[in-house]
Amino acid sequence: MKVGIIRCQQTEDMCPGNTDFAVARENKGVFATSNEPVEVIGFVSCGGCPGKKSVTRAEMMVNRGAQVVVLASCITRGNPIGFACPHRDNILAAIKKRIGEKAEIWDWTH
Repeated sequence: MKVGIIRCQQTEDMCPGNTDFAVARENKGVFATSNEPVEVIGFVSCGGCPGKKSVTRAEMMVNRGAQVVVLASCITRGNPIGFACPHRDNILAAIKKRIGEKAEIWDWTH
Protein backbone atom coordinates (compact mmCIF):
# COMPACT_ATOMS: atom_id res chain seq x y z
CA MET A 1 0.00 0.00 0.00
CA LYS A 2 1.32 3.43 -0.95
CA VAL A 3 0.74 6.24 1.54
CA GLY A 4 1.39 9.95 1.75
CA ILE A 5 1.79 11.54 5.16
CA ILE A 6 0.99 15.16 6.00
CA ARG A 7 2.61 16.57 9.10
CA CYS A 8 2.41 19.80 11.08
CA GLN A 9 4.89 22.37 9.83
CA GLN A 10 5.30 23.83 13.32
CA THR A 11 6.65 20.56 14.72
CA GLU A 12 9.22 19.97 11.97
CA ASP A 13 12.04 21.37 14.08
CA MET A 14 11.14 19.07 16.99
CA CYS A 15 10.38 15.84 15.15
CA PRO A 16 12.19 14.33 12.17
CA GLY A 17 9.29 11.95 11.50
CA ASN A 18 11.25 8.81 12.33
CA THR A 19 8.39 7.31 14.35
CA ASP A 20 5.99 7.86 11.44
CA PHE A 21 8.38 6.00 9.14
CA ALA A 22 8.96 3.22 11.68
CA VAL A 23 5.28 2.50 12.33
CA ALA A 24 4.63 2.49 8.57
CA ARG A 25 7.54 0.13 7.88
CA GLU A 26 6.57 -2.19 10.76
CA ASN A 27 2.79 -2.07 10.10
CA LYS A 28 2.12 -0.65 13.56
CA GLY A 29 -0.07 2.22 14.74
CA VAL A 30 -2.77 3.00 12.19
CA PHE A 31 -0.86 0.91 9.65
CA ALA A 32 -1.62 -2.26 11.63
CA THR A 33 -4.94 -2.34 9.75
CA SER A 34 -3.05 -3.08 6.53
CA ASN A 35 -2.23 -6.64 5.53
CA GLU A 36 0.35 -5.52 2.99
CA PRO A 37 3.68 -3.70 3.18
CA VAL A 38 3.45 0.07 3.49
CA GLU A 39 5.47 2.31 1.22
CA VAL A 40 5.65 5.99 2.17
CA ILE A 41 5.70 7.86 -1.15
CA GLY A 42 5.41 11.36 0.29
CA PHE A 43 6.07 13.11 3.58
CA VAL A 44 5.07 16.77 3.46
CA SER A 45 3.99 19.49 5.84
CA CYS A 46 0.59 21.14 5.93
CA GLY A 47 2.28 24.34 4.77
CA GLY A 48 1.73 26.12 8.07
CA CYS A 49 -1.39 27.44 9.75
CA PRO A 50 -4.18 27.20 8.84
CA GLY A 51 -3.09 24.22 6.73
CA LYS A 52 -4.52 25.28 3.36
CA LYS A 53 -1.59 23.79 1.44
CA SER A 54 -2.39 20.34 2.83
CA VAL A 55 -5.28 20.03 0.39
CA THR A 56 -3.16 20.55 -2.71
CA ARG A 57 -0.36 18.44 -1.25
CA ALA A 58 -2.76 15.57 -0.52
CA GLU A 59 -4.07 15.72 -4.08
CA MET A 60 -0.51 15.80 -5.43
CA MET A 61 0.39 12.64 -3.50
CA VAL A 62 -2.76 10.87 -4.72
CA ASN A 63 -1.93 11.87 -8.29
CA ARG A 64 1.50 10.32 -7.74
CA GLY A 65 0.12 7.02 -6.52
CA ALA A 66 -0.86 7.36 -2.86
CA GLN A 67 -3.74 5.06 -2.01
CA VAL A 68 -4.02 6.52 1.49
CA VAL A 69 -3.36 10.03 2.79
CA VAL A 70 -2.54 10.09 6.49
CA LEU A 71 -2.55 13.07 8.82
CA ALA A 72 0.41 12.55 11.13
CA SER A 73 -0.12 12.32 14.86
CA CYS A 74 1.38 15.77 15.36
CA ILE A 75 -1.75 17.15 13.69
CA THR A 76 -4.37 14.88 15.24
CA ARG A 77 -2.91 14.01 18.64
CA GLY A 78 -0.46 16.83 19.21
CA ASN A 79 2.64 14.62 19.35
CA PRO A 80 5.30 15.53 20.46
CA ILE A 81 4.22 18.81 22.08
CA GLY A 82 0.81 17.77 23.38
CA PHE A 83 -1.11 20.36 21.34
CA ALA A 84 -3.27 19.06 18.51
CA CYS A 85 -3.87 21.24 15.48
CA PRO A 86 -6.83 23.58 15.98
CA HIS A 87 -7.41 23.44 12.21
CA ARG A 88 -7.54 19.64 12.01
CA ASP A 89 -11.27 19.33 11.32
CA ASN A 90 -11.13 21.91 8.51
CA ILE A 91 -8.03 20.30 6.99
CA LEU A 92 -9.63 16.85 7.07
CA ALA A 93 -12.92 18.07 5.56
CA ALA A 94 -11.15 20.02 2.80
CA ILE A 95 -8.95 17.05 1.85
CA LYS A 96 -11.96 14.72 1.77
CA LYS A 97 -13.84 17.17 -0.43
CA ARG A 98 -10.92 17.54 -2.85
CA ILE A 99 -9.84 13.92 -3.28
CA GLY A 100 -13.21 12.26 -2.72
CA GLU A 101 -13.06 8.52 -3.36
CA LYS A 102 -9.64 8.60 -5.05
CA ALA A 103 -7.90 7.59 -1.81
CA GLU A 104 -8.62 6.77 1.80
CA ILE A 105 -7.86 9.33 4.49
CA TRP A 106 -6.53 8.19 7.85
CA ASP A 107 -6.44 10.46 10.86
CA TRP A 108 -3.25 9.56 12.78
CA THR A 109 -0.03 7.59 12.45
CA HIS A 110 1.05 6.48 15.93
